[in-house]
Amino acid sequence: MRRRLAAAALALTIAACSAPPPQVRQAPPGEAAFVYAQNLDVVTDWDPATSFSNEIIALQNIYETLTVWNPVTKKAGPRLATAWNASSDGRTWTFTLRPGVTFHSGRPLDAAAVKAAVERTMKSGAGASYIWDAVESIQATGPLTVTFQLKYAAPLDLTASAAYAAYIYDTAVVDRVKDGRTDAGSGPYTIASWRKGQENELTLKAFDGYWGGWDRPHYRTVKYRVVPDPERRWELLQSGEVSFVNRLSPRLYQRARGTPGVRTASMPSLQTAMLLFNTAHGPLRDVRLRKALQKAIDYRGLIRALDGAAVPASGIVPQGLPGHQRERVPRQDLAMSAQLLQRAGHGPGGRPLKLTLTYAEGDADQATLVRRLTTTLSELNVTLDARAMPWIEQWDRGKKKGQDIFVMYWWPDYADGYSWFGNVFRSGNPPVFNLTYLKDPAADSMIDMLPVLNVSDRPEAEKSFSQLTSRLLDVRAVAAFPWVVNYQRAYLGAVAGYDDNPAYPDVVFVYDLRPSA
Repeated sequence: MRRRLAAAALALTIAACSAPPPQVRQAPPGEAAFVYAQNLDVVTDWDPATSFSNEIIALQNIYETLTVWNPVTKKAGPRLATAWNASSDGRTWTFTLRPGVTFHSGRPLDAAAVKAAVERTMKSGAGASYIWDAVESIQATGPLTVTFQLKYAAPLDLTASAAYAAYIYDTAVVDRVKDGRTDAGSGPYTIASWRKGQENELTLKAFDGYWGGWDRPHYRTVKYRVVPDPERRWELLQSGEVSFVNRLSPRLYQRARGTPGVRTASMPSLQTAMLLFNTAHGPLRDVRLRKALQKAIDYRGLIRALDGAAVPASGIVPQGLPGHQRERVPRQDLAMSAQLLQRAGHGPGGRPLKLTLTYAEGDADQATLVRRLTTTLSELNVTLDARAMPWIEQWDRGKKKGQDIFVMYWWPDYADGYSWFGNVFRSGNPPVFNLTYLKDPAADSMIDMLPVLNVSDRPEAEKSFSQLTSRLLDVRAVAAFPWVVNYQRAYLGAVAGYDDNPAYPDVVFVYDLRPSA
């Protein structure tokens, strides 16, 4: 995750089948921008307190957190805080702040600013603000010292590294950030322009007063382009018009691996694909139909078709996080799917069943899922009316309970399994990400105990994770988890220093990159 002036962009040779290899366009020295292309809209919410969606890829370059999760040590490391300690009972945490940090507004980032930002986020009660639920009070115990008093023991160093709702921001200007013309951050980049709904949606520029300095080569401009068509994303990468593509289809990724001048990276993630079933409206109110859908998915065939872009899911939480359940890899069972459909009056020989499904426009992996599932269900007398949508439109429709099946990805707010249960499956009115629309007081009660049990009684927490997984997937059958994403990135050879941190999905910390010549 991280930083200045770009050297001359490298002339890259891209292999073609038989034609002479084209040359990647070169930018004049000092003018090269880092250009990130993805299939979805970038920004849905500019407020760092409530932001809870795709804008993470930009906001993690504009705002900073007290700590940052280290994927190697699997512990929190320094960011805005250089040191911290906890009392023996885990209920008092003191953070020492980095000196000399200023917000983009020019105001100092000190203990009072940290206190004000976290308190405002807590008060919002929105997005991932729940990560601070353990906090009882905050005191600025020195100019650069902040002390948190907790209601119960909690790993606050991990909380402070969260991908969402842990940002420290200038509360004096944050209420003016909603139109995307300014921001309240302290990070290496600040907003240059935002064009909602446009392909060239967002441009960031270097913040000259950044505490990390700009004395070595860095990218001083960062651009985010929305390109739904994966073929076009690949063409733009080959032409040098974009620097980084966060996901390609398996076929295009294999081409990228063999293309001179293009680097690729493949690594495990904490990101799960989910099919969320509408338990409140429409035919899927019948649990038999939801269970039939779970059994109809060709899980093994999907893993083969995605060709390295995915690994099997097991339970709800991916491997490597508290809450993961081993030996819960789902299997297709078409005979049982047909039986369940027939018990509900549908299936082969029964009444036709039509279901609506929405998924992300331009996501080749989700498109593969939809194609294969459509074919399978058609043989079971079920018609799947699937629609690829821009994320903002899909999410808006989902919040109105406007589909039977909602396909999406989920990743944790911080490195813990609670995020899936507290955000995706806990009752909510109106729904935010609980797009199953489940209302289950018994599950809610168990979910609400997880943050405390995670610290006070880990064996009991694991028992609760197991019980919740069984209740949601086996008893209520509210969702299906077909795979865990393997990140497969492609980027220009002139980009050096890229590392992927799965706790911050799809984020490129641009300040840390080194433009090479």
